[in-house]
Amino acid sequence: MREAGGGRREAATTVRVAPLAVADIERLIALAGEIWRRHYADIISAAQIEYMLKQRYTAEALREELQRKDLWWDQLLVDARMAGFASYFLTRNAGEMKLDKLYVHHDHQRKGYGGMLLDRALTIARAYGCDTLMLAVNKHNRNAIAAYEKHGFWIAESVVTDIGGGFVMDDYVMMKDV
Repeated sequence: MREAGGGRREAATTVRVAPLAVADIERLIALAGEIWRRHYADIISAAQIEYMLKQRYTAEALREELQRKDLWWDQLLVDARMAGFASYFLTRNAGEMKLDKLYVHHDHQRKGYGGMLLDRALTIARAYGCDTLMLAVNKHNRNAIAAYEKHGFWIAESVVTDIGGGFVMDDYVMMKDV
């Protein structure tokens, strides 16, 4: 604790990245919904947001992913409360890992927390002998693109992927040397 101006004591913020556990799944699903509905509202339709949340953030899917040995889920804890998360996995290409998800709640952005999640993914990538970390980001997600470029990623290609339900993902594939 440190003393504030009027003699009050303020607790220092505790921030850490920890592996996601089965017990954390419901909190992650709720956080993903909150982040996605706010962040993507000006980028993709509400119908596509809900469709993608149902595809990617179900308890069953997350439990299955937590069992995989080639895929990792991390949570960002700020004062012991989940404030962000990331997932990444080894691709079929030798020496390549994909950063599949990296999200930080809007109240906690621009504090270096996304970088902490990215650093954890890079540490795992190096431990598994990867020389490349790649990701896909919506072409209209300008803030995320700028953040990834700040961390050394570059745009490698432009892709449009049909995800079903009448929706597509219109993305840049970005790469970073590990």
